[in-house]
Amino acid sequence: MRIKVGVSNRHVHLTKEVYFKLFGEENLEKDRDLDQPGQFASKSYVTIKKGEREIPHVRILGPFRNYNQIEISRTDAYKLKVNPPVRDSGDLEGSESITLIGPKGEVALDKGLILANRHIHITPAEMTKYGFEGLKKVAVLVKGPKGGVIDNVYFKVLDVASLRLHLDTDEGNAFNLKNDDEVILVKSLEEENEIKR
Repeated sequence: MRIKVGVSNRHVHLTKEVYFKLFGEENLEKDRDLDQPGQFASKSYVTIKKGEREIPHVRILGPFRNYNQIEISRTDAYKLKVNPPVRDSGDLEGSESITLIGPKGEVALDKGLILANRHIHITPAEMTKYGFEGLKKVAVLVKGPKGGVIDNVYFKVLDVASLRLHLDTDEGNAFNLKNDDEVILVKSLEEENEIKR
């Protein structure tokens, strides 16, 4: 089956408490909706800093969450000289520490910096409909001049979701993919080999 791609640049998810420390009493104002229902890119940005190295203008996504999470690419990690773990959203124990700088203050977090697992947003009904029940991950076949196979793509099963593969910018660039491109979802590399024949 074919599925659309969403390529995610570096971004930040914040609790309301940390946001207010960085921005004062401002509201988290929406700039545009994202592909997942209820999610949006805000008009607020922070600088992320590790030691003397920093990356400015990192967008905050809304709405507020009950944890603070900063998602970057491996290229960003090289720039910051850090080695964050590859994790699912919210799995932050043992992740990298990072400092956030906003217009009204800064907050040093002892955890929260990760490389996000590549994943597919999908509902329980769609898991059943497409025969994915019992599977935790699949592979994705990319066609085109920089095509290939993306393995270990995990399902993110939510009651409300828009069916889409999420990659970070390094992954998207490696396969020459951009937002709304389509890839082929396969259950295993063996199935991918059958498709290629």
